[in-house]
Amino acid sequence: MARKLSNEKLKEIHSLMVLARLLEERVIKMNKANEGYFWIGCPGEEAFAVPFGLLVNKGQGIQHDFLHLHYRASATILAMGGKPIDTIRQMRAVATDPYSGGRNFVNHYSVKKWNVVPVSSCIEVQYLQSIGTAHAQRAKGCKGISIVTGGDAGTAEGDFASALVWSSRPAGELPLLMIVTNNRFGISTPWDGQHGERYIADRGKAFGIKTAVVNGNDVFEAWDALEEAMDYVRTERKPFLMEVAVSRLYGHSSASGANRVQNEADCITAFEEKLLKQKVLTKDEIKAIWDRHLAHITDAYQQVRKEPFPDPRTIYDHVWADDGNNGRDTFAEGIGVDFSLNPPPPALH
Repeated sequence: MARKLSNEKLKEIHSLMVLARLLEERVIKMNKANEGYFWIGCPGEEAFAVPFGLLVNKGQGIQHDFLHLHYRASATILAMGGKPIDTIRQMRAVATDPYSGGRNFVNHYSVKKWNVVPVSSCIEVQYLQSIGTAHAQRAKGCKGISIVTGGDAGTAEGDFASALVWSSRPAGELPLLMIVTNNRFGISTPWDGQHGERYIADRGKAFGIKTAVVNGNDVFEAWDALEEAMDYVRTERKPFLMEVAVSRLYGHSSASGANRVQNEADCITAFEEKLLKQKVLTKDEIKAIWDRHLAHITDAYQQVRKEPFPDPRTIYDHVWADDGNNGRDTFAEGIGVDFSLNPPPPALH
């Protein structure tokens, strides 16, 4: 049980939550300084996202968990072992971005060694992809499970409904954990004007799917709920639908301004109050953690500013089809660029 977690584990969770928050605040600043084209992320979801990342059975292949994440997963990736500098690289769109080579915007992760399937900007397409990996895990009889995450507004998409159907077919149930993070808004549209049901999780009951509604702002409740759900899916090899109530501290994305929302609950503040009360950390120790991580994030940012943007000639690298020259000649002619001159990539500012 989470309430029996060691002090060291609680400190680890807190440290990762702080690191994740400072990372998101840095990339928000980068976007506002025109050092990144768009921002979307997960400040306010750390109390759930960090335990999630720590509990995943990470690795490559169907014996390990497959993760089909949406674009609010930076805290989960950090908890799994991701480096803050790599998220900063993706925000600045430099060639050293390990997730997309500077070709995608921030929080669009892709980590083959951890079964993190490439994140899509098109919402909820990940649900049907997760059916595929879960089916493979069922067919092979392995211990790995598939986990898919999405937002509350995205549950209006047919992909979500299809995942409920395909994961729950009699005698064909799939080892799939579906997680819906509910921040009560779909971009700028309030939750209560769009949903007739009391809980999104209730939809799973019509398909015989086990469900849970979780307070994602409480580290202890989140840990316990994740442990229970993961154990169920691993053991029973059946689907589980979890709805997680979370905060949205900086709005939807840079499209809505990415400004701090004052009336939203802050899960880090709440967790720190508990750690102080339990004497796990002191105020001075908490301040030192924030200061240390801020210095680390700042150093990483300064390093990334020195790194190159992608070479335009690599635009067709890693495409699915190859016509012999990956279309470089046709592309160059179309935009009037002579790649033989090897022009330097344009600066963002």
